[in-house]
Amino acid sequence: MITRVLKVSDSDPFTKEDLRAIGAAAEVICHGGLVGFRTETVYGLGGNALDATASARIYAAKGRPSDNPLIAHVCDMAMVEEITEEIPETGKKLAETFWPGPMTLIFKKNDRVPLETTGGLQTVAVRMPSDRQAAELIRMAGVPIAAPSANTSGRPSPTRAEHVYQDLNGKIEMILDGGQTGIGLESTIVDVTGEVPMLLRPGAITMEMLREAVGEVDIDPAITGPMNPAVHPKAPGMKYRHYAPKADLTLVEGETEKVIARICALAAEKMAAGKKVGIICTDETKHRFPLGDVVSIGKRDSEESVAHNLYAVLREFDDSGAEFIYSEGFPEDHLGQAIMNRLNKAAGYHIEKV
Repeated sequence: MITRVLKVSDSDPFTKEDLRAIGAAAEVICHGGLVGFRTETVYGLGGNALDATASARIYAAKGRPSDNPLIAHVCDMAMVEEITEEIPETGKKLAETFWPGPMTLIFKKNDRVPLETTGGLQTVAVRMPSDRQAAELIRMAGVPIAAPSANTSGRPSPTRAEHVYQDLNGKIEMILDGGQTGIGLESTIVDVTGEVPMLLRPGAITMEMLREAVGEVDIDPAITGPMNPAVHPKAPGMKYRHYAPKADLTLVEGETEKVIARICALAAEKMAAGKKVGIICTDETKHRFPLGDVVSIGKRDSEESVAHNLYAVLREFDDSGAEFIYSEGFPEDHLGQAIMNRLNKAAGYHIEKV
């Protein structure tokens, strides 16, 4: 299969060339094909969410476990109503507050949504992206678009079209190259099917923002530690190792001076054994690491910069052939909760406390 790559600009309004490209991608989706496209979070791998065969193709292209649910992306509330059994009051309030935007809500599904899309569950994950390219693609396709991250399952999520091409060239029909994503981390996921909303995956819509909007919100234990292998995940990113580089990644957490000293010692030990070492740090500490391939992920006082750069940095270490990566830890409040959730899963919860 030849994977076509079509450029899309951020021109407002879209140019004729942009609309032709998005229209071609919508046609691919309407005919059961798959398209990589930009959202405000990461690039998604899109197929018709109402087509069981298209959803099965998404799992196959990614090498994704079939019990890992897909997210149905919509462009308006009418499309939400077409695929859900009901929209609880909490769901309405969160949708009114945060949609369009980087938040996914879990609803009870109706019979229009095949089990192949939901990973066998009677619930469906739904998101209304704010990215103009994504919204126009959904509108032109006229169907909800099932779209997990457009990468090989388990690898760092793609934030640029070239990342999608690296992983999925020859496996999907088309990639819309819309440039780099904005946020860089996947959406916040909230289950609104119970009496109290449950945070299943942290993201740019933080716990503090959720509680300000609706009051009480519970946290699923899978956010803070490995999920029981026997449990069926309600949402993407809960059960399996995700976002992982090819290298062995270790998080080092604690007081800054001790973290720097420990990472330097670990790097020296591995390099003395002839291993290639990468270090993830921040602008404030980069000059403190004399050994290894040292990469700043952003400014410590700017969680947005860290989130934006995280996956690209992990992919850079893949490209450079790093065998061991050591990363500083980050505070786990606000957006830091999402950053540490992704780093923990990327490291397989391999953490050193100092």
